[in-house]
Amino acid sequence: QVQVVESGGSLVQPGGSLRLSCSASGFSLDDYAVGWFRQVPGSERGRVPLITDSEGSTQYADSVKGRFTIARDKAKNVVYLQMNGLNPEDTAVYYCAAGPGGSWFAHEFQYWGQGTQVIVSS
Repeated sequence: QVQVVESGGSLVQPGGSLRLSCSASGFSLDDYAVGWFRQVPGSERGRVPLITDSEGSTQYADSVKGRFTIARDKAKNVVYLQMNGLNPEDTAVYYCAAGPGGSWFAHEFQYWGQGTQVIVSS
């Protein structure tokens, strides 16, 4: 059974850091591009990712460049999103998705998790 599960979301103070995890079962994340998307309150989930890792290449949205990084743990079949310098505008539900190499737009990703909530507030 194919499943993607995000975890690690929580309440964090502005300026703080958080690491989200994306774990998969039923397939190897190493065979797929992995992207992180978010849905801010009152909006639809973003059509483009915050960050992707595909075939050894990482791409960033301008809004997170220099603050967010992505890393894979192949042995654990997990992909991490390290978020630093968080601000209230980063409050959102964060989604992990897996798709064919080179995927960028949301519709190109085939496996999605249910999301994990991140709240940035003092």
